[in-house]
Amino acid sequence: MNQNRMGLIAAVVVVIGGMIYSAAFTVNQWETALKLRLGEIVDSDYEPGLHWRVPVIHEVKTFDRRIQTLDARPERFLTVEKKDVIVDSFAKWRISNVAQYYRSTGGNPAKTSRLLSERIATSLRDEFGKRTIKEVVSGERTEIMQLLTKASDEQASELGVEIIDVRVKQIDLPPEVSESVYDRMRAERERVARDLRAQGAEAAERIRADADRQHTVILADAFREAEKTRGEGDGRSAEIYAQAYNQNRDFYAFYRSLSAYRDVFKTEGNMMVIGPDSEFFQYFKSQEGDN
Repeated sequence: MNQNRMGLIAAVVVVIGGMIYSAAFTVNQWETALKLRLGEIVDSDYEPGLHWRVPVIHEVKTFDRRIQTLDARPERFLTVEKKDVIVDSFAKWRISNVAQYYRSTGGNPAKTSRLLSERIATSLRDEFGKRTIKEVVSGERTEIMQLLTKASDEQASELGVEIIDVRVKQIDLPPEVSESVYDRMRAERERVARDLRAQGAEAAERIRADADRQHTVILADAFREAEKTRGEGDGRSAEIYAQAYNQNRDFYAFYRSLSAYRDVFKTEGNMMVIGPDSEFFQYFKSQEGDN
């Protein structure tokens, strides 16, 4: 009898324990929970800790409430200049209203990503459509990111989601546009190169002309100095000759005649037509050199 009672008590304890176990649920610190009754939301936004439900009747769904990343596919957008740009972006988001989030997306991550991507793309299209390529690439990037975040958050609020930040990773031009841009850049660089070469050639000609001028001036100055030095030397030589002549005129005349004879008769076959009584042969006639 006691064994039957103990077995009954144990069975009751197990049943009660099972009911308590199935009636309890835990919400972690990084989660948010939703209680459903026959598919209808009856409670939401549970604090972390232990909570209770009615087994079978109530269903509990938990979702990650931490900040998550949505890495969108690159898409084409038109600028105010009607030019295409390919924008690669990502967004940081988290669940702000779990009940609204469940009603809008059914808690499906794929559906959530698709709906968020559509809203972020709409915000990107609006912002890029107001600006030129230069502005979106190198201009008001910080302001654009702030406006994108604000606009995307407003559109995502109907999903029960908060957009923390939207960032543009990369902005590219379509291949056909990139090629034309590169061609223009290449043509511009070639034009600049031609201008620089022309300026260099002009500078080279100017330097060459200045060098030629300096060369001519230096040669002229050198020739002038040489002629001046030669003139001074000739004058000094004539002065020395004159002084020597005045010291012994007869010897000087004789020495000059010998030099003339040496210059005239230094090679064979020389011929001179001159009278025998010419002064040139005066020293051949007598030792004194007279007639």
